[in-house]
Amino acid sequence: MKFTPTSIPEILLIEPRLFGDERGFFMETYQYEKFAAAGIQAQFVQDNHSGSRQGTLRGLHYQVWQVQGKLVRVIAGEVFDVAVDLRRSSPTFGKWAGARLSAQNKLQLWIPPGFAHGFYVLSEWAELAYKTSDYYDPEAERSLLWNDPQLGIQWPLLDGQTPILSDRDARGLPLAEAQTFP
Repeated sequence: MKFTPTSIPEILLIEPRLFGDERGFFMETYQYEKFAAAGIQAQFVQDNHSGSRQGTLRGLHYQVWQVQGKLVRVIAGEVFDVAVDLRRSSPTFGKWAGARLSAQNKLQLWIPPGFAHGFYVLSEWAELAYKTSDYYDPEAERSLLWNDPQLGIQWPLLDGQTPILSDRDARGLPLAEAQTFP
């Protein structure tokens, strides 16, 4: 596996080694020793699977307790995946990193605890599978405003159209009002 830091060094783009022939392919998506050697020593406690139609934007989500690290990959379609640093003591506080993840490129993204996470669906349909380092608690979940000008996220919106949002995500808070981490 190849682990490549993004513009925020703690967020890693992970390229699994692919073995393929005329029958198909095999790849290892997670092995503790390889991840630990790359600095990811999370103990994953939950797996999630999400499906969304084109133009959907989910996020930017985070939990203020039971803070989750996430290992994200796309198993159908393509998304633009984003993480925002919410750690006030970090030199990259309020900065974002993004990557195109797809079933075709098989890239994964490691988002450590202390970051908000979201994605925008580029293909007709996309499915994400992701591991989390702590359990989901709906009372701890918060939503950061996806289009906060202070963040300046460059979402690749299809035809420049407003994305499909849940009511909760449409009411996300701007960074200046959001609950963040020390």
